[in-house]
Amino acid sequence: MYSFNVNTGQRTEMVEITGEVQKIVREQGIKSGVCYIFVPHTTAAVTINENADPDVTRDMLMELNKVIPFEDGYHHGEGNSAAHIKASLMGFSEMVLVEEGRLVLGTWQGLYFCEFDGPRRRKVIVKLIADSL
Repeated sequence: MYSFNVNTGQRTEMVEITGEVQKIVREQGIKSGVCYIFVPHTTAAVTINENADPDVTRDMLMELNKVIPFEDGYHHGEGNSAAHIKASLMGFSEMVLVEEGRLVLGTWQGLYFCEFDGPRRRKVIVKLIADSL
């Protein structure tokens, strides 16, 4: 199991982490297998989406913030219920295949750490499982 930190600077933010995850795959010498990416936080998530146009992540956050507003009569005492809801909807893990030592992602796809209660210092966990054949 491997991990790295992500420092976020805004309340909601999507940070591309494809390069960091690919670096772990490369350093561990995995040629073929599976890469699991997990975020051990209840107010953050991980997702795969377009990494060519930054407007995509801006639009995603804009819509999430409209659908799940920061203030909406929530009962949770910490005042971050919207972050918990967004994280649960987006998900805490992703699985990406590895072939020829590379993450198998589409031409425009990237891995994103999704911050919903920042700014914070967060952790991303990566688990690699190599093919045994």
